[in-house]
Amino acid sequence: MRATLLQIDVDPDEKITRRRERVAGLVRAQRGADLVVLPELWPVGAFAAEEFGAQAESAEAGPTAEAMAAAARDAGVWLHAGSVVERAPGPDGKDALYNTSLVFSPDGALQATYRKIHRFGFDRGEATLMSAGATPVTVRHPSAVLGLATCYDLRFPELFRLLVDGGAEILVVPAGWPARRLAHWRLLVQARAVESQAYVLACGTAGTHAGVEQSGHSMAVDPWGEVLAEGGTGEEAVTLDLDPARVAATRRDFPVLRDRVLGLPLPQVR
Repeated sequence: MRATLLQIDVDPDEKITRRRERVAGLVRAQRGADLVVLPELWPVGAFAAEEFGAQAESAEAGPTAEAMAAAARDAGVWLHAGSVVERAPGPDGKDALYNTSLVFSPDGALQATYRKIHRFGFDRGEATLMSAGATPVTVRHPSAVLGLATCYDLRFPELFRLLVDGGAEILVVPAGWPARRLAHWRLLVQARAVESQAYVLACGTAGTHAGVEQSGHSMAVDPWGEVLAEGGTGEEAVTLDLDPARVAATRRDFPVLRDRVLGLPLPQVR
């Protein structure tokens, strides 16, 4: 299985319409890949919170979805198109924003969406402007089951356990991760792979937007925690071949997942 992580430079001086066109061209250049992955919120920038409302779009029929569907179809690839700022009715029926990932099949059909569950920012930015997703998502690729997560989700292992329980063999994580926490990025990507005994494909952005330097360093990690490929700090394509059968082999040969003990009581402070 050939996978390509497209580490996009999100330049605030580049018009979003131009970036969509440019990224669509990069996707089209990946003909022959089995899976192409883009970063989190690459059309607008993960930290450009002041632009979220103005750049919000439909996950099914917005300009990014339409451009990425066409690019996936032209290249004949499965495409995890990163995420967009989605505008949609919230649980109360009122207008809401979500950080929503889009997955397209080679015929350009939208196969899955995932609304980011854990929003970053604490009392500002994404955490206050966007609504939280509520449902973990897996999607069946011809070679393996993909489990979907986004950026800050990496810090919450409970989500990844649910994805594994849902059959995930490859965990796909688009991100807009700041350079100042690069050490955490590397540590958490590898930790999620080791504890899940799954591949992790983590695709970040490059450049600086909203004054926040991005870490880049998109990574592919195998079920044993070995880093198979890692990007640098600029825009680039990180391409590798992986063997989904290694997931089952690792889980069979080192069967830690079967030793999980669930439903333990909370400890009492003594």
